[in-house]
Amino acid sequence: MARKIRVRNHRVVLNRSKGGDAGITIFLILLGIVMFLPMWYLIITALKPLGERNITPPLLYVMKPTWQNFIDLFTNMNSTWVPVSRYLFNTIIISVAATFGCLVLGSLTAYALSKIKFPGRVVIFKLIQYSLMISSTVAGITNFFIFVALKWLNTYWISIVPVWASTLGLYLMKQFIDTNVSDEMIEAARIDGAGELRIYWQIVMPLVKPAWLTLLVTTFQSVWNAGASGYVWSEQLKTFNTAIANISTVSVGASSAGSVVMMSVPIIIFIINQAKIVETMGSSGMKD
Repeated sequence: MARKIRVRNHRVVLNRSKGGDAGITIFLILLGIVMFLPMWYLIITALKPLGERNITPPLLYVMKPTWQNFIDLFTNMNSTWVPVSRYLFNTIIISVAATFGCLVLGSLTAYALSKIKFPGRVVIFKLIQYSLMISSTVAGITNFFIFVALKWLNTYWISIVPVWASTLGLYLMKQFIDTNVSDEMIEAARIDGAGELRIYWQIVMPLVKPAWLTLLVTTFQSVWNAGASGYVWSEQLKTFNTAIANISTVSVGASSAGSVVMMSVPIIIFIINQAKIVETMGSSGMKD
């Protein structure tokens, strides 16, 4: 006669009062409002007419919103010998190319460091970790000599290729692969005859989608918002951010409108992929 196994149902009880939950919620709401205030002030400044922008102290609302600042933005840009479409084209092509290269190289390197056993991979990863503590300014002179030798000065390459070597994205990808892709799964694929590139593309990349989406969003946002490079002096190769900086002394309202246009694209991309980004930050782990 089979014996019945008694299972006691346990209810998880959080040791936290309702007052504590309410206090944490209120604190987070207030913190969110404080963090959103600069963005809100920029948006309402872009919608304010000239008379309201000169009010002291400045108001945190708009009495008579207007789109004139956005009209002035594109009117001032089109009055220059380089059309605004050229600045936008440069920004888009640099952002897309830099993000794509960073994603491909970062994910390939992270897969190799995580799942391919080769001599020195631990040392290489430690060097990558240590590089996160070094400011890019330190390598400025060395980078300049390299750019001169490669003849990249005043070209698109100087704004694109250095982004491909992002160590932060590589670190996040490697940690996420360690956590979410088992060695047994990789070995089974190899036994079945799958090559490394096939394993990377058909097995690893679908399993680490939150990680590479996070890398995509953060890299795109960083490149999109980057200012003018000191190594690019041709006006036809400069980005939309440069054009906004040029008209900032002419019209504060037009400058604010340009800043709103610039920040809207990364914000939309971030909102769409917000859940995946939070999952990556929670799973990337500081377990080493």
